[in-house]
Amino acid sequence: MGRLDRATWSTLHAVTPRARPPYTPFFGVNSVPGDHLVAVTGDGRVVGYIKLARATPLASNAHVLQIQGFAVLDEARGTGVGRLLIRSAVTEARRRGALRLSLRVLGHNTPARKLYESEGFVVEGIQPREFLLDGEFVDDVLMGRSL
Repeated sequence: MGRLDRATWSTLHAVTPRARPPYTPFFGVNSVPGDHLVAVTGDGRVVGYIKLARATPLASNAHVLQIQGFAVLDEARGTGVGRLLIRSAVTEARRRGALRLSLRVLGHNTPARKLYESEGFVVEGIQPREFLLDGEFVDDVLMGRSL
């Protein structure tokens, strides 16, 4: 999973610098079993993942889950893998009893925003100029949907 994350790194969606060795473990101290859903090809290769987690640790917010990571290898883009992962996250969120699913996406990530919108997510807020990436300010777009 760490390799996939590093292979898909791009300023289109990443707000942290490109990872350099030694790499931190992908499943670290804060990882919760079952939070990662993966897409695997017929030959067993992982080509994508989506991380579904509690938005906050607050009991008053327990009805909301959040997509906190999403990656698909270049070779698998345009094949429906991303859509499958989003739909799987929606199904899993419902199974866990969530009433809402939220996410954050960079304003300039038009492909991801279009995919999210086609799966029922709507823009619920924009934090203008939230990130400075490659010398350019980028908005943080908050999206969500009811389940």
